[in-house]
Amino acid sequence: MRAVVYQHEEHEGVGLLGPALTEVGFTLVHRFRAARREDVDAELLVVMGGPMGVYEADQHPFLREELAILTERLAYERACLGICLGAQMLASAAGAEVFAGKNGFEVGVAPVRWTADGVKDEVIAGARPRTVVAHWHGDTYKPVPGATLLASTDRYSQQAFRLGTSYGFQFHLELTAREMGRWLDLGAEDLRQRGKDLDELKAQLPKLESAERENVELLQRLARHFAQAVR
Repeated sequence: MRAVVYQHEEHEGVGLLGPALTEVGFTLVHRFRAARREDVDAELLVVMGGPMGVYEADQHPFLREELAILTERLAYERACLGICLGAQMLASAAGAEVFAGKNGFEVGVAPVRWTADGVKDEVIAGARPRTVVAHWHGDTYKPVPGATLLASTDRYSQQAFRLGTSYGFQFHLELTAREMGRWLDLGAEDLRQRGKDLDELKAQLPKLESAERENVELLQRLARHFAQAVR
């Protein structure tokens, strides 16, 4: 089974998601800022994050190519997974508007609150009512047509959704505390310009490390879901 991965930044890889997918039989096929026609037929398509916005396809033409593949896959009811920018792209492909969030840049380690539908979802079921995750986004999207809302935060209500066999997560389940720390170092200047306290953000990392086991278990359930959907 092929899981094609669209990656948009060198440092934003699959993280903890990779082992979860390979464990259930997926072979990862990586693409960097590129899409191929054959990706429509892959057993799974995973779209990762990035600093660009869905609405910036003129500056980043590969986004238009990826959106076309996502739209066609949804029409054929083929499984997709979107993380951060990937979730926004999945939402857009399904007909939702994506835009710069009015509640500011959401970054750091903080819980998401699973909805009533979320706690009953086959992948989410078993997680605590609130799950500690890594956040790093400024864009959001309107409710996705035909989708089930799975998670929210106080800042942004649209944090996760299920659409058929596909899932979108605005946050980063795949990030370890160590990797999140690396992201903070790489983005230090940008974060300072946004008025964020780097030391305060780094002080949150032990909370992410403590949540890693639970997040890995959730990713494993997600991987099993995709494997079952394919088979």
